[in-house]
Amino acid sequence: MACSASSSTALLSSTSRASISPKSHISQSVSVPSAFNGLRNCKPFVSRVARSISTRVAQSERRRFAVCASSELPLVGNQAPDFEAEAVFDQEFIKVKLSEYIGKKYVILFFYPLDFTFVCPTEITAFSDRYEEFEKVNTEILGVSVDSVFSHLAWVQTERKSGGLGDLNYPLISDVTKSISKSYNVLIPDQGIALRGLFIIDKEGVIQHSTINNLGIGRSVDETLRTLQALQYVQENPDEVCPAGWKPGEKSMKPDPKGSKEYFASI
Repeated sequence: MACSASSSTALLSSTSRASISPKSHISQSVSVPSAFNGLRNCKPFVSRVARSISTRVAQSERRRFAVCASSELPLVGNQAPDFEAEAVFDQEFIKVKLSEYIGKKYVILFFYPLDFTFVCPTEITAFSDRYEEFEKVNTEILGVSVDSVFSHLAWVQTERKSGGLGDLNYPLISDVTKSISKSYNVLIPDQGIALRGLFIIDKEGVIQHSTINNLGIGRSVDETLRTLQALQYVQENPDEVCPAGWKPGEKSMKPDPKGSKEYFASI
């Protein structure tokens, strides 16, 4: 199932931290934004060149999968926008400041649309279950949504078999002002939620990789880890590059006409 649908409802508790127990049952219903599954029409770019009827029909089909997200330039290669925000970790409220990781750790920063939905917990728990693998390569994971810390806490205190998260190995950040989502160009303004953006930030605070999925498409922990390892390799070996699908232990490539022939001759 997609992360949500227009007829779906999400379970959410509005109780404060003090009144939430680890075994509490979340029962309050909250309506999910319309077109949450990403099937939303936005005004498309239309060429002045005349098109056939069949072409217009094909374009109409494609437009159904459009969302009105930011049109800012890509952030890759630029300094990651800093932020300080409240988060939930180990069933406590904490403060997270991105710049505190500079010079210390790589960061996987990923955005998801809403708590108490469907695709979202599969991604969040998958990253948590693989946390040790990221920790071994000196990397922190941070999850972000526009929900409040109270919603995050209630979701963490809900068992996985009931659609909850259980305890996580990394913080869930609250972006209730939507300022973080906006600064990373993943906010859908008319829905007030974020696309599934994922950013790999190096120890200098520079964004080296990003992927952005539409609302109904989950992400791969395996590919995130592989890309992180490739990034770390080329930063440690600046005279080499990693070819498609590269994994640790495999042959890399020299980025020049002569050196690259050694790689191509070996495959």
